[in-house]
Amino acid sequence: MTDVLNTIESVSRHVPWNKGKIVGAKPPLRPKHVWSIRTKLHVEGRIRDLALFNVAIDSKLRGCDVVALKVDDVAPNGYAADRASVRQRKTRRPVKFELTEMTRQAIDDHLRATGKKPGEYLFTGRRGPNCSLTTRQSACLLSDWLAGIGLDPHLFGTHSLRRTKATLIYRRTGNLRAVQLLLGHTKIESTVRYLGIEVDDALAIAEHVDV
Repeated sequence: MTDVLNTIESVSRHVPWNKGKIVGAKPPLRPKHVWSIRTKLHVEGRIRDLALFNVAIDSKLRGCDVVALKVDDVAPNGYAADRASVRQRKTRRPVKFELTEMTRQAIDDHLRATGKKPGEYLFTGRRGPNCSLTTRQSACLLSDWLAGIGLDPHLFGTHSLRRTKATLIYRRTGNLRAVQLLLGHTKIESTVRYLGIEVDDALAIAEHVDV
């Protein structure tokens, strides 16, 4: 009986891992936040970070896939390509993504500044040129970027970058299938949950379509 009481008391004193933390899906960044971060990184001359941020926004990849990118994935001929394709680590399925002119310029500047060659990781950190950035390191960088423009880093995460452009595309076009393909989801239901689409959202889109 004593052992049981001790166990109950121990459980009651246990502090939940998420106590005092904000959990749940992290929201996407707003366009004004994206431009604020871009401007700050450019002004401060943080070439690698600007390329990393732009690639994360354009590619819509998970954080683990962004840091695993190699030079060949985005610049097979020595300069950034218009489009790229990688195999996702989570699903093992390939996904294609576009690279805007701004992102291509950032990648080219990064390659020139670092002298990176095909076969090397695109984004490296303190562990040396043969090791990619870790997801933890990229998350710390994101927190620094967010704090630098006055946002609370606890409200966002690396998935915020993955959601940003996908959410904008859906809001502007209502094309859920296109977003599904861009995110590399196998099921449309996953995309619906990922974007947090509600019935009211669907009705709002339908109201703008006349037959």
